[in-house]
Amino acid sequence: MNTPDLSHATWRKSSYSNADGGDCVEWTPEFAASGVVPVRDSKNPSGPALAFSADGWTAFVGAVAAGEFGAV
Repeated sequence: MNTPDLSHATWRKSSYSNADGGDCVEWTPEFAASGVVPVRDSKNPSGPALAFSADGWTAFVGAVAAGEFGAV
């Protein structure tokens, strides 16, 4: 899987991020059609991003919503 150029990506912050900016995960949906979902730590926006397959990301989000990793 090739990681796309993210220099102009529009990032979305997780709805579970707290109000003071901590514990934040951001993702960008604009590459999902190509099969890639980049994810990064919003506290370090110039740091690395992880690239998940679109199917893998969908499965992960579904598992979180189902409580498979414990209480949120």
